[in-house]
Amino acid sequence: MSERALRGTRLVVTSYETDRGIDLAPRQAVEYACQNGHRFEMPFSVEAEIPSEWECKVCGAQALLVDGEGPEEKKGKPARTHWDMLMERRTREELEEVLAERLAVLRSGTMNIAIHPRDDSSGNNKRKSA
Repeated sequence: MSERALRGTRLVVTSYETDRGIDLAPRQAVEYACQNGHRFEMPFSVEAEIPSEWECKVCGAQALLVDGEGPEEKKGKPARTHWDMLMERRTREELEEVLAERLAVLRSGTMNIAIHPRDDSSGNNKRKSA
């Protein structure tokens, strides 16, 4: 019986639910404006925290709250350079010592700098562990 009752109705298009007898939460309309001149309103609950930015409904650009505070600037960390990371691991005195050792090896001529130990074609890795 129920199959016959629904046959021929447009269930996808038509909703049989009504808002009668339902108390909706109190709302407020908040206005946003994007840089392309589009203005639109978004409904929010009265209790909700209102975001200062929202995506524009028309063009998708970032829209800002009308008559509101701008977005907070995020404090970014400065980029760490190789030198900064090196100085976290070693002191200046240790670096001076390593430099002196490496210069002594180069000046002695015992190390062939033309062939890097990892580039050895015979497969023999002559590199010593430190």
